[in-house]
Amino acid sequence: MSILTSSPSSISELVYDYKLPKKYELFRDALREFLRVHIANSVDYYDSREEFPVENIQKFAKHGYMGIPIPERYGGAELGEFGYGLAVQEIGKVCSSHGTIIGAHTGLCCVPIWLFGTEEQRNQYLPELTSGKKLGAFALTEPQAGSDAANIRTTAKAEGNHFLINGTKQFITNGDRAETIVVFAANDISLGPYGGITAFIVERSFGGIRTSKVEKKMGIRASTTAQLVFEDCKVPKENVLGRVGYGFLVALTSLDGGRASLSAGAVGGAEASLESVLDFLASRPSLRSDQAVQGMVADIAMEAHASRLVSYNSLHEVDGYFARIANQEKIPREEREVISRHTAMAKAFCSEVASRAAERALEIMGPEGYEEGSPVERGYRDSFIAEIYEGTNDIQRLVIARDLLGLS
Repeated sequence: MSILTSSPSSISELVYDYKLPKKYELFRDALREFLRVHIANSVDYYDSREEFPVENIQKFAKHGYMGIPIPERYGGAELGEFGYGLAVQEIGKVCSSHGTIIGAHTGLCCVPIWLFGTEEQRNQYLPELTSGKKLGAFALTEPQAGSDAANIRTTAKAEGNHFLINGTKQFITNGDRAETIVVFAANDISLGPYGGITAFIVERSFGGIRTSKVEKKMGIRASTTAQLVFEDCKVPKENVLGRVGYGFLVALTSLDGGRASLSAGAVGGAEASLESVLDFLASRPSLRSDQAVQGMVADIAMEAHASRLVSYNSLHEVDGYFARIANQEKIPREEREVISRHTAMAKAFCSEVASRAAERALEIMGPEGYEEGSPVERGYRDSFIAEIYEGTNDIQRLVIARDLLGLS
């Protein structure tokens, strides 16, 4: 599928633009209307009460938005990572909390099961996840292993036909709500990340899982972020995702997709800031004609436009990449590293654009933007988490630089 098209009649008329195939346009427009009618009016309610939006997530499920990139045979919409990115962008315009919930469920739980699961695992778990009957989560981070994911200390000990998982996972989105969790544990710490970490599909019904803490947060308040403790959690060997010792690659690949879609959510946040500013200035002609204000508006618009192109390019790359992995094609290491570099660029660039857009919008709108309940106030609080989760932007810069410099 070619997203980027051009039809110049001369070099001076060379103009590139993204032309969405009709199915994506129809999908995006339907989602926009769904968000306007069913979600937008309630986001401040859930944010102000720091309450998980159960009814809204049920609405997403009812309208078929819980498995957007997953093939139809598993209950998904089969729109790939690009279609999923468009969805995250539109949700990001409305509420980052909802985008975070959907992102952890879809991008970090459904997608790795689709990419690395056996056909039996796909058929067992994906239909319930894509229908929204069950909510998913992704448990990688630990108290001593945030950006340094290779340093996880949660253990998986083989005993007969099961593994016993013990350890603590921290900052897990949907952690206290999810029924199906992709969990990473060390099968042999001495082997290091490649060979020593395994991914598992864990059901809360297995037992041995408790929520020890739910975090209080500056932003994305309607999403829940929990600490999970695993105490002799008994997981059948057939619930190994990929194969034993393969978990670090499962995690890195999943996060590549997560960073691409996260970049799209940040684009939506930047676009929301721009729309708020334009609405605010529409009734203030004297402020609208101020050159300093005009400069800030132009900066928001320029960076939002650039970030959209960066994000779409990354999503398009990941789309084809994931389709090949799901078909069990062998991907050369050099190609994987290029994808990781590009998703790191998209995540870091777009998230910082969103933060700057929110800050400029707040500066332009002053007290009216600063007021509690203002979309700009909520957007400002929500924006900065995108620079932190799924790998801090400092880590993204290391990924980019080390790949370019040929460093391991």
